Amino acid sequence: MKNLFLQTLAGEAVQTPPIWMMRQAGRYHAHYQALRAKHSFMDLCLVPELAAEVAMGPIQDFDFDAAILFSDLLFPFKALGQGLEYTDHGPRLGFHLTTENISQLKPWQDALPEMEFQKKAMQLTRQRLPKEKGLIGFVGGAWTLFVYAVEGTHTGSLIKTKTALMDLWPKFVEMMTPFLIENIRLQFEGGADVVMIFDTAAGELSPQLYTKYVLPELAKLAAAYPNKLGYYSKGTTADHYASKTFTDIPWLGRGLDHRFNLPEVLKKNTRGFVQGNFDQSLLHLQPADFEKALHNYLKPFQDLTVAERKGWVSGLGHGVLPKTPEQNVKRFVEIVRSSF
Repeated sequence: MKNLFLQTLAGEAVQTPPIWMMRQAGRYHAHYQALRAKHSFMDLCLVPELAAEVAMGPIQDFDFDAAILFSDLLFPFKALGQGLEYTDHGPRLGFHLTTENISQLKPWQDALPEMEFQKKAMQLTRQRLPKEKGLIGFVGGAWTLFVYAVEGTHTGSLIKTKTALMDLWPKFVEMMTPFLIENIRLQFEGGADVVMIFDTAAGELSPQLYTKYVLPELAKLAAAYPNKLGYYSKGTTADHYASKTFTDIPWLGRGLDHRFNLPEVLKKNTRGFVQGNFDQSLLHLQPADFEKALHNYLKPFQDLTVAERKGWVSGLGHGVLPKTPEQNVKRFVEIVRSSF
């Protein structure tokens, strides 16, 4: 069988789009829950054999076209000495970052070896993957990591984070950007076909602030790995992507959330893959209603030629939500495949 995922990444026009979902290995999935009943979330991430087992579950049960590293974007903070634990109420850092305490973090060069577990998890996942399946790595974008480091969450007004752009941000990215570049290298060494930059808090910034502060750091990542990285941001608009700074970044592709008209984006797309973007909330509909919503969503894609659809990687606007019915995930894959 051909590897649809790699064909699409290579710029080939394919009849049937490859499919993967953010958080395709997660709380909605019985396979994950069975492992989680025996192991802590931290162990599922840090023990490479367990991480590979979690990553393979959705491939075995839903036949996605790519597996994604099972990990969490906050592990750099554990490596750097900020402290990280996972509670029933979500992740918790040992302290929130300020200009006064940032010096307490380790030099990034000393922290990097603690990310080797991701390379090993990728290697073990790759060994188990069928040849026709792709493998995706990921890291958090510097801005999204900055939000977590300062606030401990990426929700709310983010007053502390935004007012720290002038003084704390330069110190943070001086450390974090080279750390991420080397973290990405580890994942490619582990066998990643592409590494995604997940910038889920990017939409909290105006296009002006995004262009001034965030894009220069993203450009450094892409310059280190031209045409090898994908980028996903949540809540951003066409205005965020309109600047020459963004269009000059040599991405391999990007993911778009459910707020974009993806068929129109595809018609204008001149390079790289475009991943997305069915509204993940609609997977919670009753089966008949879900299938109707999915067919309606797919109709504009069916009206495109194969050449116009080139680069499309089918998936969701964000991650699979907890308590999503597994049957709807399975039917999503089946319906998309049978529709093209």
